[in-house]
Amino acid sequence: MANSPHFLSASTLTGDKVTNPKGESLGDLKDIMIDTETGSIAYGVLSFGGVLGLGEKLFAVPWEALRVDGDRKELILNVDKERLKDAPGFDKDNWPNFADTTFVNRVRKYYIQ
Repeated sequence: MANSPHFLSASTLTGDKVTNPKGESLGDLKDIMIDTETGSIAYGVLSFGGVLGLGEKLFAVPWEALRVDGDRKELILNVDKERLKDAPGFDKDNWPNFADTTFVNRVRKYYIQ
């Protein structure tokens, strides 16, 4: 099993590469969304596609769907690259309401099975 540090700063993870278990690149971690009521990380915001930020698609991935690989300094998301292309996403100028239960349920159903 890969080395998974128990504590890391958010800035350490932001910008890290995200891959799947096959080693395919799924983008990078753009941001981390914290549930301010519980103090826990709710989502990792994954950036996929586009060139120099143009045309990129953002995805809210439930934090429990991601695994930190400390040895390779990347995050692992167990989803096929083709499936990610069809995932519910958003653009950088139109973020979803992360408190909306319809959004939460749709995203959780997509990534957590």
